[in-house]
Amino acid sequence: MEGSLLILIPISVLLVLLIVGVLWWAARSGQFDDMEGPAHAILMDDDKPKPESLPEKEAEKSADAEGPQQRT
Repeated sequence: MEGSLLILIPISVLLVLLIVGVLWWAARSGQFDDMEGPAHAILMDDDKPKPESLPEKEAEKSADAEGPQQRT
């Protein structure tokens, strides 16, 4: 019983120190600064609309390349 405590107590102390160190690092590096921003950022995403008039633009470009056409 005493032999296992000599192993378990130092392991527990090291584990607690490791957890405290990780939490301290997270707090110092700004991991907890903005908890809601990333959650709402996905809702603020502006998707570019698909160009629906693509054939019209291509027709205008080809007409411009041919030169002015006469209307009759």
